[in-house]
Amino acid sequence: MKKAVFLDRDGVLTQEPPYYAHKVDELEFIPRSPDAIRILNKNNYAVIIVSNQSGIARGYYPEEDTAIFNKAMEKKLAETGSHIDTIYYCPHHPEAKIERYRVNCDCRKPRPGMLKRAEKELNIDLKQSFMVGDRMSDIEAGKRAECKTILVRTGYNSGQSKENEIICDYVANDLYNAVEYILSLP
Repeated sequence: MKKAVFLDRDGVLTQEPPYYAHKVDELEFIPRSPDAIRILNKNNYAVIIVSNQSGIARGYYPEEDTAIFNKAMEKKLAETGSHIDTIYYCPHHPEAKIERYRVNCDCRKPRPGMLKRAEKELNIDLKQSFMVGDRMSDIEAGKRAECKTILVRTGYNSGQSKENEIICDYVANDLYNAVEYILSLP
């Protein structure tokens, strides 16, 4: 079984705009995040994106935009010598404007469906893996999947209350700092 580092996309790897990230021309990595991915790659961690993309369900942009954004992100990462092993995203929302996406699913974080899917499809050992996110829904999904959890102070969490930090295993300034922590563990 493989160890993995699950990452939320927006606010952890890429800058999170004030509205839903989906335009390629607005794709911008958080400083040092491609370096962090490359280090994980070199240390034999599967790097897996798990991202809620409710903007699709809300009708803000088509699902194809997410695929285009993700491909552009992967291409830019490849230019830095790093790669993502797999990208999972949840297009659903229980109060979706678009009916086919109005689903109370298992994949939408804080539920652990995307992490459990990776466990099955990629032979991931969840108990030896990490969930890195900028929201409490990321941390809760990681806890439910029995992963170690790291809350980063980028993206959504950049100005949030510190009381949320109590339930995660570690708090990092950014993804690079999270990777330093992961690699420091026995």
